[in-house]
Amino acid sequence: MTKQIAIIGGGPAGLMAAEVLSAAGHAVTVYEAMPTFGRKFLLAGKSGLNITHSEDFSSFAERFGSDSARLRPALEAFTPDGVRAWAAGLGTETFVGTSGRVFPTVMKASPLLRAWLRRLEAQGVKLKARHRWVGFAGNGYRFETPEGPIIVQPDAALLALGGASWPRLGSDAAWVPWLRDKGIAIADLQPSNCGFDVAWSEAFRERFAGEPLKSVSTTSDAGTFQGEFVVSKHGIEGSLVYAHSAALRDRLVAEGQAALAVDLAPGRTIERLARDLVRQDAKASFSNRLRKGAGLEGVKAALIRELVPDANRMASEELARVIKALPIPVLRPRPIAEAISSAGGIAWSDLDESYMLKLLPGLFAAGEMLDWEAPTGGYLLTACLATGRSAARGVEAWLGSQ
Repeated sequence: MTKQIAIIGGGPAGLMAAEVLSAAGHAVTVYEAMPTFGRKFLLAGKSGLNITHSEDFSSFAERFGSDSARLRPALEAFTPDGVRAWAAGLGTETFVGTSGRVFPTVMKASPLLRAWLRRLEAQGVKLKARHRWVGFAGNGYRFETPEGPIIVQPDAALLALGGASWPRLGSDAAWVPWLRDKGIAIADLQPSNCGFDVAWSEAFRERFAGEPLKSVSTTSDAGTFQGEFVVSKHGIEGSLVYAHSAALRDRLVAEGQAALAVDLAPGRTIERLARDLVRQDAKASFSNRLRKGAGLEGVKAALIRELVPDANRMASEELARVIKALPIPVLRPRPIAEAISSAGGIAWSDLDESYMLKLLPGLFAAGEMLDWEAPTGGYLLTACLATGRSAARGVEAWLGSQ
């Protein structure tokens, strides 16, 4: 029998759940607080929507750290290949970039989102923009709408409200106190895939803010990765920093201090650097020693002078070790509103295997509002889509059991 289902949140997880449930014949309404749907999805697509990743599935499924095992059933039911096939079904062909990341051929999200919303409407989904959920009302859900407050009492509901990053696009975490009032355990939301503050000197900040550090290798508890990042007026930013953000953030919480180790010359060994440096004229300036002996100049050379003031007095072997593992001490993550995504959220222990809240039968949750995090590279979006699908299947099973 047709059931009334409310999906609260019009991002990727919510829209995917709406697709599954409407295809099963249920009457689905999606409530979105913002004037349009998928706003963060669209923003991500402005620079080329990284929809998923092409690496082998066993590696892909392990990219979610300690949450990998819990997410795996959802990912197995909607793999990266499944994401690409789904996008193709909406008229969006994809290609694999040099990094293994998967992008739409048109390099933007808007055509995919428009086709998706048309499909949902064709399947009978009601899309209610400017309908902001403002808490529970007995057995129902209270919304503020342009026509005034309403209370909705569906047969089942699914929350897909996102985390706390980019709140101006809708993910403002207003839901946290309402669920906690119901006894739901929620891990504090923290920035993920974010930059970090560094105590730069004013001179260094003014001269080098915005400068990229290219062809470097970085190491933290997360491992070692190669690429580039940017010196910002606040500290450090960029994809190579984001790869370490969870490890740096967690070490700051645990120990009160953390540092990102940077190899400024990944193509040379310490031994070769030491040999090349010792050959330099003893009367040469420190800048010339670095440039001729290690190939370092500009922001790379300045970074050594900024962080190791006495480096110019070091012996060649000691200086070589600094070049190969220069520690950048980080003070704190940048604010969560600036982060690409957030960690924390509804505890897995308070969800059953079907993504239903154990204390609130008939209410399900999916997407970034759950307590997991993912690196950049298409992992976050794929898992949001996959958990939206799995939660929708959970809604179907629960309704069938009633």
